[in-house]
Amino acid sequence: MQVKFKLKKNMRIEQLQAFLAVTETGNFGQAAKQCGVTQSTISRQIQSLEQDLGLPLFHRTSQVKLTLGGEKLLPRALKICQEWKKASAECAELLAGKQPELCIAAIHSVCAHYLPPVLQQFFLNYPEIQLRVTALGSDRALKVLRDGLVDVAIVMNNRFLTNSAEIVLDVLYEEQIEVLMAADHPLTNYDVIPWSELVKYPQVVFKDGYGMQRLVQEWFSRQNVELKIAMELNTLDAFRGVVRQGNTLALLPQSALIDSRHDSSLAVRAIANPEESLSMTMNNNGWHNYLTRQVVMVTTSDRLQIPPIAHFCQLVKKNTPNTGTIGSKQLVGN
Repeated sequence: MQVKFKLKKNMRIEQLQAFLAVTETGNFGQAAKQCGVTQSTISRQIQSLEQDLGLPLFHRTSQVKLTLGGEKLLPRALKICQEWKKASAECAELLAGKQPELCIAAIHSVCAHYLPPVLQQFFLNYPEIQLRVTALGSDRALKVLRDGLVDVAIVMNNRFLTNSAEIVLDVLYEEQIEVLMAADHPLTNYDVIPWSELVKYPQVVFKDGYGMQRLVQEWFSRQNVELKIAMELNTLDAFRGVVRQGNTLALLPQSALIDSRHDSSLAVRAIANPEESLSMTMNNNGWHNYLTRQVVMVTTSDRLQIPPIAHFCQLVKKNTPNTGTIGSKQLVGN
């Protein structure tokens, strides 16, 4: 005889737990003590479960025994309750801060200069959690965050990739973009390089998928000037090596130029503030007349409920530089 259960949407885990308790003890009263509820509650849960299934589950004699329907339900109920117990324990451990690893994706300049003290402090506070840090371009970092492969992304802001209800975005700092060139480049004659002179030289840019390439292209395009790309690279060492060799330029943020300022074969110059009609960069409040980029920390609201992730985010906000024109603030669903 094949018994088919017609499951109802209102079936609850408590009903299955009551069913297992009665099966184990053979008595409704003992089952109630085991579950920490009254006997009437156990009886009501079993009756509701029987109504949901359309079959009696017990022979109600002096020693309660399973019916055919109860025997069919038993192995399924055991499996469901075991999985529920395991899932509950894992969620409780997560809320208690017990997790095997914390994954971060960040742009190269942040990895090189701002993250090391944060990582060291986090390790001291959570030595049992393994940190996994990957240096990625901004767009790629935001994609792996959305795919659930990392917990936190520290990137150049891209409102098109952070415009979701679950996203929590903290503005860390805003920094100016400057020009990197060889020490003997003709433009070193300028203390501040006019835009009209800057556009005459070929540029070394980040590869596609990096926010800086998009930002530089937008600046040139808004002036109707062609961006002369000589080469695409993806590491700061490569930028320094290539620029050192000739007349190419690289437009890079200040945090990416820290090492270059101490290299006698290289020179760094500021860019003259563009006129009202010239290059502009986007931030959360609209267009502004500065050659800048905005660095943000991005995670999701559910991750911020996990203590180690929330602690890491607090450490980042505490240790990142307040060098820009915008202070730290939190924007949900930006």
